[in-house]
Amino acid sequence: MTKEQVLEALSGVRYPGTGKNIVESGMVSDDIVISADNQSVSLSLLFDKPTDPFMKSVVRAAEAAIEMTASKISETVHVRGNISVHSRQAARPEPEKLLPGVKNIIAVASGKGGVGKSTVAVNLAVGLAALGYKVGFLDADIFGPSAPKMFHLESTQVYMRHDEEQNRDLIIPATNYGVSVLSLGFFVEPGNATVWRGSMAGSALKQLIGDADWGDLDYFIIDTPPGTSDIHLTLVQTIAITGAVIVSTPQQVALADARKGIDMFQNEKINVPVLGLVENMAWFTPAELPDNRYYIFGREGVADLAKELNIPLLAQIPVVQSICEAGDNGIPAVLNYDSPVGQSYLSLAQSVVTQCNRRNEEKPATQRVEMKA
Repeated sequence: MTKEQVLEALSGVRYPGTGKNIVESGMVSDDIVISADNQSVSLSLLFDKPTDPFMKSVVRAAEAAIEMTASKISETVHVRGNISVHSRQAARPEPEKLLPGVKNIIAVASGKGGVGKSTVAVNLAVGLAALGYKVGFLDADIFGPSAPKMFHLESTQVYMRHDEEQNRDLIIPATNYGVSVLSLGFFVEPGNATVWRGSMAGSALKQLIGDADWGDLDYFIIDTPPGTSDIHLTLVQTIAITGAVIVSTPQQVALADARKGIDMFQNEKINVPVLGLVENMAWFTPAELPDNRYYIFGREGVADLAKELNIPLLAQIPVVQSICEAGDNGIPAVLNYDSPVGQSYLSLAQSVVTQCNRRNEEKPATQRVEMKA
């Protein structure tokens, strides 16, 4: 068998991404080796990215094509296992080397949905930026991304650029209100459901973390999905989270789930410090009666839980119509600095800074979680 015959065989193999054969696509490296006894063939294939989804299928097709060509000329060659793959781009850094310019990673979580976790996370991020910090925001709520609307970035299209130093393509986060933002919502059609298995969601999350140009950040806020799920495990296994902020309403059913969220992070296998609790929808204040408070979801429930568990209460955020309107309009309520709600969110941001600094002074550096079967 000759090199020309090998190339002819490989010209019948098409790359699914483009429909072109792998020879004309320049995917066959110039290192074809045929053993002296014509018993084996080895070569290398080049792919653009180390995570190419068609890599395995192309290699199998190449092996089959060479074996079929050999059989036509009454020869038997050993090729399986002899095709190596290389990438034109560098691989994603190891987990320990991800986000080298990020000082603090804060996960905002809740035990259940509907408690205003995303609203708190967005206003926390914008509040930190207003205080002068460099802030990034990752919408890790894969199945219900809301960051594009809440940051007024619905019509924004993110793009990729090639980083010469790292020799790989990186996603460039969108920016508004001084915050760098990424969300799966930038990559799916509005209104379309994301119907993915857990592994697919985890893979997408890793890409948003590891294949994006986050740069230097003081705080990286991650809005996690409600509850306890594969996404949370993926997060703690992928990056070292500095601490968690738990959001809940004062009602007992929400507090019961909040306890589960706290327990998840404080579990000895995960061991992520809980920086504090946020009591959202703490009371209702009508616009026409700004001095009145109506405790429609219960009173001081999160405050009492914080005392019981000896966890700081970071803030109590009231229910006012302007918060909902601000979220729908993509103008975070924290930007209304003179309002009681704006002051509440700014106070939350400052409390997170204080607790994060205390955590870093009193506890060892966070370690990425390594889960073993």
